[in-house]
Amino acid sequence: MIVVEKKQELKEYLAAERQQGKHIGLVPTMGALHAGHLSLVKRCVEENEVCVVSVFVNPTQFNDKHDLETYPRTLEADCALLEAAGCAYVFAPSVEEMYPEPDTRQFHLGPVAEVMEGPRRPGHFNGVAQVVSKLFYIVEPDKAYFGEKDFQQIAVVREMVRQLELPVEIVACPIQREADGLALSSRNVRLTPEQRKEAPLIAHTLQESLALAKKETVEEVKRFVCDALNANPVMEVEYFEIVDGHTMQPIADWKETDYPVGCITVYCGEVRLIDNIKY
Repeated sequence: MIVVEKKQELKEYLAAERQQGKHIGLVPTMGALHAGHLSLVKRCVEENEVCVVSVFVNPTQFNDKHDLETYPRTLEADCALLEAAGCAYVFAPSVEEMYPEPDTRQFHLGPVAEVMEGPRRPGHFNGVAQVVSKLFYIVEPDKAYFGEKDFQQIAVVREMVRQLELPVEIVACPIQREADGLALSSRNVRLTPEQRKEAPLIAHTLQESLALAKKETVEEVKRFVCDALNANPVMEVEYFEIVDGHTMQPIADWKETDYPVGCITVYCGEVRLIDNIKY
């Protein structure tokens, strides 16, 4: 496995791989890797001759300075995990390497970016589009792998790819969970022991809502989930929306879509946790 810090150096390595007819897969990450990331890497290794993993904490997608500063950075440990997983190249650039000058591009990502995370994290999706498009231009992957925990982000990346007409296939991979159901996230390490004990309630409540969805209205399912979680003293639901899984637009009736997905964001203390479930 080769660790590369410079864009030009990575381009040269990958040009040589491409000349040999090899398919290239990319897993974009912000590091602090866990089993969820590694499931993406495993799939990338299985489906491509060359697996590239980027490890870069992207400042343009953080609208909370504290969140950026406290985001865990564990490159050495990440590289050990990636080598064991069969990754060929780790791209670990500096902020200066990725942004030699400010990226002023404004993406108009349309309705998929205007709901849920969009208004609550102004500029976040624009920052995601900036960094992911840069990575696609550098790596030129055949396929890129994203986890479904960030469900809305996948829709945003697909829209960005469509607008820029990039020849990359976006592969969505299932959420990976702890044994107690909590969706794997780099943020989980920031939970106190008490919060960590309570956090699986998010996934359990979503699971319980599946049976309810067969006989109750969308509004009643939303109320059940929010009430159950807000009753827990360490939790506060920021939003729970049931949306069309293609358009991300909220639905009021189950008949409106053949792909209903419940997307939730919960504050567990100060830690913002997200999860989703397909109905």
